[in-house]
Amino acid sequence: MATAGNKMESNPILDAAFEKSRVALKAIEGYSQEQVDALCRAMGKVIFDNAELLAKEAVEETGLGVYEHKILKNQNIPMLIYTFQKGQKSVGEIKRDPAKGLIYFAKPKGIVAAVVPITNPVVTPCGNAMMAIKGRNTLIMAPHPKAKKITAHTVRLMNEAIKPLGAPENLIQVLEDPTIEMTQELMARANVVVATGGQALVKAAYSSGKPAYGVGQGNIQVIIDKDADLDLAAGSVIAGRTFDGGVICAGEQCIIAPAEMHAEVMKAFVKAGAFYVSDEPTVDKFRKAIFPDGKINRDIVGKPVQVIAGIAGVNVPAETKVIILKATGRGRADLLCKEKMCPVMITLTSSSFEDAVEIAKANLFYEGAGHSAAVYSKNDKHIEYAGSQLPVGRVAINHPTIFVNGAPMNGFTPTITLGCGAWGGNSTSENLTFKHLIDVTEVGYPLPPKEMPSPDKIWE
Repeated sequence: MATAGNKMESNPILDAAFEKSRVALKAIEGYSQEQVDALCRAMGKVIFDNAELLAKEAVEETGLGVYEHKILKNQNIPMLIYTFQKGQKSVGEIKRDPAKGLIYFAKPKGIVAAVVPITNPVVTPCGNAMMAIKGRNTLIMAPHPKAKKITAHTVRLMNEAIKPLGAPENLIQVLEDPTIEMTQELMARANVVVATGGQALVKAAYSSGKPAYGVGQGNIQVIIDKDADLDLAAGSVIAGRTFDGGVICAGEQCIIAPAEMHAEVMKAFVKAGAFYVSDEPTVDKFRKAIFPDGKINRDIVGKPVQVIAGIAGVNVPAETKVIILKATGRGRADLLCKEKMCPVMITLTSSSFEDAVEIAKANLFYEGAGHSAAVYSKNDKHIEYAGSQLPVGRVAINHPTIFVNGAPMNGFTPTITLGCGAWGGNSTSENLTFKHLIDVTEVGYPLPPKEMPSPDKIWE
């Protein structure tokens, strides 16, 4: 098992937190698989049981998202992660391969530093804790300053839930009053870092000098094929884009449709609750409202359609669910091709399916490469072409991309951290699980002698 980082000039709060974490790490070292799994169950269950209260507190403190949607997240994420982890080995011998003469033993990585975003101040701590404790690690969390109360409450509930099981104290800790400097030092002193949040924060995690897992920026591209079920596409995309006020990084951002049927596609989206804007003067009002200085306007993040329209000075119907803007070009040709953390999307037209993929790539390389994309199609060749060409870790077919973190409708691995690979400056393109938070020792026995082929045979 790894040991904590070198001693450095530090905040006394962190000194105390790391000392407590080291004691807890030693105490959980001898836990059995059954004991570890019981702790994970208790942590997930208590968040599930308090889903409504925690959703209410999250909205009140952060001012972001949708109460009803946060309840769903607080219920579904713990269930999905626990279901995935249940029955999987993470303690001691986890695998034996007689044919290769190998035995595999799992070891904890040590003290995990987890940075919690303002957009998910409940499910991110819960998911991180379930994954870390599954591998017999300890965890110190740094919440977003504007979500520190709800994150602390989440951690407190989990600690209270595992206490009756005899869990060591301080397995999970949270910095009650974090600063940027404290968070940076936390990452530098931990054994491994899990960072979920803005790009500056993720870059800081990778610059901490410690192994780190981070999520890249989202900018989900949606490709509509000629044979797509338009009603299905419109309903699914709008449901995903509007979920939790549009703050989810996996929410759809851009609709790319064939030029010859773009009007038909937009008609389906308007029918499903979209307000479509195609005239450039009005589009520009929204562009300036969302990106007033080239960067996203924080006043529109997670806000309802009517608030965003008001800032732009545009009237939209009261029943509008999402705003769709006709962009002027792909990639860097239009600011609107960047991620928009609110119920606003853009649309572009393509001359062919291959062109649609190129448009998506241009937008992704402008912002959001590595995350996810969606394809609405019945053409397997087109679907597989998109999968082979798009620079993303996940492609959702004919369903909302908010479910790429795992759902009963697909086989994606349940997680709260979506790796974005080298495209997004991440160390993995996978959905993060407890397997990323354990080290594995391979024990190898000598195998019976076997004759090696001659060099000529090998290189023929």
